[in-house]
Amino acid sequence: MERLRRNRQGNAIRQEPDLPPERLFPNSPTEPASEDDRKNWKGFCEIESEPAFFNVMLHEFGVRGIKVQEVFGLDAELLALLPQPVHGLIFLYQWREEDPSDQETKCSERVWFANQTIENACASVALLNIVNNVPDAKLGDSLELFKQSTQNLTPAARGNCIGDSDFIRKIHNSFARKMDMLDADLFLKGKATKKPTKTRKRLAPVDDDDVGFHFIAFVPVEGQVWKLDGLEKQPQMLGSYSTGDWLYLVKPFIESCISKYEEGQIQFSLLALVHDPILDLYQSLAANMKAVQGLSSRLEEVQPDWKGFVATTAGDEASVEHNLIVCANPDFGVDQAAVDDATMDTITQESIRSSCFSSLMTTRQKLIDQQADLRASISAEEVLSKTDKQRAADRRHDYGPLIQRWLRLLIQNGSLKALVEKAEQEGY
Repeated sequence: MERLRRNRQGNAIRQEPDLPPERLFPNSPTEPASEDDRKNWKGFCEIESEPAFFNVMLHEFGVRGIKVQEVFGLDAELLALLPQPVHGLIFLYQWREEDPSDQETKCSERVWFANQTIENACASVALLNIVNNVPDAKLGDSLELFKQSTQNLTPAARGNCIGDSDFIRKIHNSFARKMDMLDADLFLKGKATKKPTKTRKRLAPVDDDDVGFHFIAFVPVEGQVWKLDGLEKQPQMLGSYSTGDWLYLVKPFIESCISKYEEGQIQFSLLALVHDPILDLYQSLAANMKAVQGLSSRLEEVQPDWKGFVATTAGDEASVEHNLIVCANPDFGVDQAAVDDATMDTITQESIRSSCFSSLMTTRQKLIDQQADLRASISAEEVLSKTDKQRAADRRHDYGPLIQRWLRLLIQNGSLKALVEKAEQEGY
């Protein structure tokens, strides 16, 4: 959830013009949102802090080599378990206005930072504020073009470009359900008709009902750590670091936010954008296949009938040969070009050049074992990816019409009133 009840002074949220409901959603409000509904809607929907949703968004943006994982604690032991390098953090918390004096007077040219200029867009803004600062990131054609075209703009102008981008909005709003869109439009209408209050001269206490939950980003850029909050006019530099570990500079701010909650309250979450190991696994598998090909050629030279020894050295010849991948295999994300371009380590290269038949067969068995481990790791990562896609598909499905029909049936047979009374008696 990410609804914002108030805006940063001097950083007003753009509001789309009111349009009659029939123009936005021609079909019944009780019907699921259609592709045309999502395409024509100019708002942004709320998105929960779920790694699966962010992973699917990144993939559909075209980003490769980066994945999102949940962070379960700030202890050094837990942070050390994250795949390295950590490219950034996304923190969801109950937003409060910070002291403007902590911000930079202007955005550094080294930092790609966009303001959030449209309601509920902070999930996409936080993602983009991180991936667009990752050196040599594989962003995909569309996102790379977006980054380059906005490189010389101000943070506010970049934020406007996010709101105007059909490419970004389509992916973000793939999670929008009909009621999400109607609710967001109703909220904006209420804000538009609400009598404006006087501008505050200083920070003041705010009622919890007047604030909402908001995603912000933390990212390392050239030895400095930056807090990138789309609701703040400029980024905030948290400090400098000299080694690869930069998370300790973020820890005090996050712990300060968490300490404001009462004991037992979990109203925040932390996600990490980390290096995706699947690309390294693909490269290692390609190198392994290249080694197997080279070793087979060497065995032909040293012992032309070497295949007759396979059964005696590795057990069942048929099963071993069936499971061993020698040529390009798209099922494991490796084509022949990747095999040809792969680089073998020095030890493997020397082992393949051996003239000893026994040593070559020992190397072959090591390569077989290595390939089995690589394929198992690749399969595990692909299962995680499929699970993420299924969670996203479930979230994107609009269950609203089914729930409404179920409630109508309960009303028609007189069951709903009794269920409500029972729930009230039980304290729900």
